[in-house]
Amino acid sequence: MEVFDKLHKQLEQEEWPQVYLFKFIVPNTSEHVAQVFALFEDEANMSSQPSQNDKYVSISAKIMMLDANSVIEKYKEATKIKGLIAL
Repeated sequence: MEVFDKLHKQLEQEEWPQVYLFKFIVPNTSEHVAQVFALFEDEANMSSQPSQNDKYVSISAKIMMLDANSVIEKYKEATKIKGLIAL
């Protein structure tokens, strides 16, 4: 997927494995939040913060990733969540 080509090139410059920080914004519904948390099961250190107007939630996940390809795969899984914005 072309969208991830630039990110993949940047990630290839890093040393792996390493702890990687994923950041997402989703609509503030329990369904959306649960879907993002489910991406990482219980493996990640996760936190969430609602926006000022409470319409959205910022979710951060710190998780040990083995290589650039595994990071890209997580982002591809995340794009299936309707309304999600990856940062």
